[in-house]
Order: sequence, then C-alpha cells, then structure tokens
Amino acid sequence: MTNTGKNMLEIRWHGRGGQGAVTASKVLAESAMALGKQIQAFPEYGSERQGAPIKAFTRISDQRIMHHSQVTSPDVVIVLDPSLLEAIDVTEGLKDDGILIINTPATPKNIRAQMKLQGRKLFTIDATGISLRHLGKAIPNTPMIGALLGVTKMLPPESVAADFKEKFKGKFKSEILEGNVLCIMDASKEVKSE
Repeated sequence: MTNTGKNMLEIRWHGRGGQGAVTASKVLAESAMALGKQIQAFPEYGSERQGAPIKAFTRISDQRIMHHSQVTSPDVVIVLDPSLLEAIDVTEGLKDDGILIINTPATPKNIRAQMKLQGRKLFTIDATGISLRHLGKAIPNTPMIGALLGVTKMLPPESVAADFKEKFKGKFKSEILEGNVLCIMDASKEVKSE
C-alpha cells in the first residue's frame, strides 16, 4: 500500500450528490476488506440534494483503525466533479506529498496552472468519458476507483473489479456489471500524471 510512511491510507472524496462519491467510498472499502484490509467508509452531507457538494471518506489499513473522525489530513483527495475546483478548496488539509486525482479531460499541467497548485502529486482522468464509453451514462465513480488503484497500487484493479462483479451480480444486469468492470480496469491504465 502506497502511503506516507504509515500503515493507513486516508482518502477524501469530493463530488456532487448523485455522482456516486459515497458509493465509490463504500465499494472501495468493501473490496479492501474482502482482500484482508481494515476499513472505514462514511459520508459527510451538507444540504442533502441532487447536485449539492458532498464529501466521503475512506480509510484502509493493514491494522485495526483507531481513528473515528473525519479525514482532515488526507493522503489522497479524489474529485469527481471538476466544477468543484472553482467552488471549494479541494486541497484543504492535503499533505504536502499528497495525491490529488481529478476527473477531467484536461492534462495535469493545465489543471496545475488553473489551480495555481504548488507541490503535491497531481493526476487527471477522463472518468466521465470512460463511464460514457462503457455505461452510456456520466457516472464517474467506478472509473475514479480505477484511477485511484492505478495511482496508489494499494489494491490490484483486477481483484477490486472481480469483487465489484461478485457483490453486485444480483443487483445489476450483466452489461452494467461488465461496464463497471471495464471502467475500473481502463481508468487504472488511463490515469495521467505530469
């Protein structure tokens, strides 16, 4: 598990209501648990309505997790909606050597300039484009899971995709399951760095 010298990876997700940030946080945590990790996943809602900014948090560790508060100093920040870059400070509390993964077709270099971002590791992924390609809908959550896995190498994308397929086989049609598996796998390979 890639992290900053501790055995726990703390992740903060930023999205808008309906984009699946809370679901992504839970799916990732449950897959990590299935692979023997200790986990936490929980949301923070503001005004609970479609399109409102929301946060979700995930902790993944090899050992028991003793923290039971918000993630205030994340190792990784994931942004599902690039319009949030203008609305809130998504880097708040992000460690100096932290990782920022943004759903956008823009290059990391262009986003770094737009945000006037100093330091930190910046990655971009066209998660919306990937979800449109495989699901026919703009649902960036599973591609963002794949991007995270591609960047951090914390869990094998194949194992998370297989766990997703197993967990949701009774809930989704086979083409939706396969589309989400492809979203995870493609995003793990297509994520861009500077």
